[in-house]
Amino acid sequence: MRNTTPPWVPDAGASQAVALEVLLRGPISRSDIARRLQLSPGSLTRLSTPLIESGLLVEVGERGDGRAGRPSRPLDVVPSSRHFIGMKLMGDQVLGALTDLRADVIASESAALESQHPDDVVATIAAIAARLAARVPAVTALGIGVGGLLDDHGTVLSAPFLEWEDVPLASLVETATGIPTVVSNDLVAFTEYEHWFGAARELDRFAVITLGAGIGYGLVANGAVVASPDSGIGLVGHWPLDPYGPVCPSGHRGCARSILTQAAIVGAVSTALGRAVGYEEALDLAAAGEAAARRVVDDAGRGLGRLLAAVANLTVPEMIVLGGEGVRLVEIARDAVREGMALDRDPRARDIPLVTTTGDNTEWCRGAAVLAIQAYVLPAAR
Repeated sequence: MRNTTPPWVPDAGASQAVALEVLLRGPISRSDIARRLQLSPGSLTRLSTPLIESGLLVEVGERGDGRAGRPSRPLDVVPSSRHFIGMKLMGDQVLGALTDLRADVIASESAALESQHPDDVVATIAAIAARLAARVPAVTALGIGVGGLLDDHGTVLSAPFLEWEDVPLASLVETATGIPTVVSNDLVAFTEYEHWFGAARELDRFAVITLGAGIGYGLVANGAVVASPDSGIGLVGHWPLDPYGPVCPSGHRGCARSILTQAAIVGAVSTALGRAVGYEEALDLAAAGEAAARRVVDDAGRGLGRLLAAVANLTVPEMIVLGGEGVRLVEIARDAVREGMALDRDPRARDIPLVTTTGDNTEWCRGAAVLAIQAYVLPAAR
């Protein structure tokens, strides 16, 4: 049965702005809301009272501000009042997570893909969605992150890892599940999570770099994710880092893709040792001081540092968030990363805070869930 959840906020004007402020920053005092939205106390009361009476917002605890008078009662949402599903579509499996209204994970599921045919993939997605949805009374919306080019309607224009072109994934999944569905590039979704609920949620300008099977780059400027029709091509993977480095499949020498991906590091360490190793083993060997692995990992770390320096020099972010399943490289090659950054940064430039995420694949699912949350709470995204 098709989901018939009513709109989050009936009034898409000022009431919407108040509710969104509480969602993103709650618990938050009324005075802070009024200051951030430039509202008078009377206007805020007029706007917030119906939201409280409807149960959308709730008063929580009491907070004194050090001044005489009655302590304030901050406003918050009830995260468990709505549930969403976020999924990461990979070449060989589908990962899914059930989340609350703030994209906190409640449960997760995964399933291998026996086939990459769109019908089979949609059936797998629907099965995971059904198992996750059975845990809660209702699912409001579903988001899917895909590594590739997509249009604004959730059609996968190109996803080489699935050998897909022009697959209307959003409409296919919505028909199969009965749940409103939004599909977007997975790196855009990852960046949206960091923007709304992650370490950089209070910042107007920050960058995201993801490490793993590919290299991803996301940017938030003036409080909005920067996206374009080219999002999903993986352009940052072509960024030159070492003129004497290895050649990537596109013929570029020493680019980010040829140095920083998991496959590049695994290939270099395996060749040096004369035996096959996995990514985690390569990092473990480097951490233990094995000479060949240490050299490969440190070279990758310096290359990453130079990429971070380029991002810092060109976009002047307040923070760079590093994530993805290969992000452990940052920990193992930390000194080399800093050395690489220093090579291309003016010594007078301020240090850019680097924040690493866990590297767990559910991070991608949380990003996809944020796509679903945005489609629900933002009128323009509906």
